[in-house]
Amino acid sequence: MYTSFIKVSLLLLGISGLAAPAASGQSAPGQLDGYIATAFASNQGLKQQQFDLDKSLAALKEAQAMYLPTVSVLGSYTKSSGGRTIDVPLGDLLNPAYTALNQLTGASFPQLQNEAFLLNPDNFYDAKVRTSLPLINAEIRYNKLIKQEMISSQQAAVNVYKRALVKDIKTAYYRYYQALQGVGVYNSALLLIKENIRVNESMLRNGLRNGTALLRSQTEQEKTTAALVQAQRNTQNARSYFNFLLNRPLTDTIYTENVVKDVLLNDPDTLAGVKGREELKQLESIRQVYTLNEKMQKSGFIPKLNTFIDLGSQGFDWNVNSKTRYYLWGVNLQWDVFTGGQRKYRAQQSRANVNAAAAQLDQTQQSLLLQLEQSYNNYQSARVAYKSAGSQLSFALKYYNDQLKAYRAGQLLYLELIDAENQLTGARLQLADAQANLQITLAELERGQATYPIHNPN
Repeated sequence: MYTSFIKVSLLLLGISGLAAPAASGQSAPGQLDGYIATAFASNQGLKQQQFDLDKSLAALKEAQAMYLPTVSVLGSYTKSSGGRTIDVPLGDLLNPAYTALNQLTGASFPQLQNEAFLLNPDNFYDAKVRTSLPLINAEIRYNKLIKQEMISSQQAAVNVYKRALVKDIKTAYYRYYQALQGVGVYNSALLLIKENIRVNESMLRNGLRNGTALLRSQTEQEKTTAALVQAQRNTQNARSYFNFLLNRPLTDTIYTENVVKDVLLNDPDTLAGVKGREELKQLESIRQVYTLNEKMQKSGFIPKLNTFIDLGSQGFDWNVNSKTRYYLWGVNLQWDVFTGGQRKYRAQQSRANVNAAAAQLDQTQQSLLLQLEQSYNNYQSARVAYKSAGSQLSFALKYYNDQLKAYRAGQLLYLELIDAENQLTGARLQLADAQANLQITLAELERGQATYPIHNPN
C-alpha cells in the first residue's frame, strides 16, 4: 500500500509543472506561425479579398492604358437605289453646239444624254485604320489617381481580413490546446480514481473499510468518464474549427508539441497605439478617393484635346488604286463652357462624401482606441487570473497529498478525500482555462495594435 502511495505522489508531482508559471516564454510558436502562413495561402475568405484586390489592380492598368493611342479598323459598304439625285443637263447644254460644229466642219461630235447622279452612293466602300490619342484630358489623370487609391484601400481591406484571421487562428489554436489539456486532466483524474478503487477494494477485503467508500469511488469514476467523453468531443470540435480556418480536411492532425505552457508575463508594448491599424488606412484612402473625385468634377472646365489620323481607301466596285487611297489627320477640341451646373453639383456631392469620410475616420479611430484599452485591461485581468490559477493548483496539490496521507492512515473520511481530489481536478482545469485566456487576450491585444508581421506579395 505504501508503494502505491509513492506512485500516486510521483504522478502528482509530475503533473504539477502547470502550477509554477515561469518568467518568460514564447508568445508565438513557430508551429503556429506555419499554420497562419497556410491559412494565408488557402483560406477561402482571404482568397475572395485577394480577388477584389486583383480587380483593383486591373482597373489601374485600364486607367493607365487611356494615355496610349487607340488603333481601330473601320469599314463600311453602301448599296443603294433611288432617292434624291443631282441632275446635270449635259445634252441640253452641249448638243446644240455639237450639232452646229458637225454642220460647219463635217465633224461627228456625239449627242450627249442628260445625266442624273444619285446622292446615295451605290456599290461604294470605305475602309480605314484610325489612330486616336488624347493630348489634354484632366479626367484621365484624376481617374488614374483614383484607381491608385482604390488599390491602397483594397490592400488595406486584405490586411484587415488577414489580421482578423490571425486572431481567429490563434484563438482556435489555444482553445484546441486547452481542450487537449482538459482531456489530460480527466485522464489523470481517472488514474487517481482507479488507484482509490484499488485501495478501497483492498481495505474492504481486509475489513478496514465498508463498501460505501468503494461505491462512492466507482460513482466518481463514472462521472469523470462522462466528463472525459465530453472533453474529447470538445477537442474534436475545436480541431474541426481550426482546420476549417485553414481550409483543410476537418480531421487533419494539429501539432501542439511546440506550444509552451508558460507564457510571457511581462507587460506588452502599448505605445504603438492604433497607428498601424489598416482600418484607418482604408478609410483614409476612401477619403482621398472622394477628394480626387471632387477635383475631377471641377476639372471638367478644362478643354479636352484629341488628335487622330485615318489611313484608308474608298471607292466604287471595290477598286483599290492610287486614286482611292487617302489619309486624313485632324484634332478635336471639346470645351464644355456651360452644362447647367451639373459638374458643380457633382463636386458638391463629392465634398459631402469627403466630410462624411473624415467624420467616419475620426469615429473609427476613437472606437479602435477604446477596443485597445479594453483588450489591454482584459489582458491584465487574464494575467492575474493565470498567476492565481497556478498558485491554486500548487495549494490543491499539497492539500490532496496531505488528505491522501490522512486517508491512508485512517484519519479521514473518503468524502473529504473526494473533495480534495475534485479541488485538484478543478484547479488543473482552471489553470488550463486561464492559460488559454491569457494567450487569447494577447492575440486580441496584438490585433488591436496590428503588430503581427504581415508580408504582402503586392
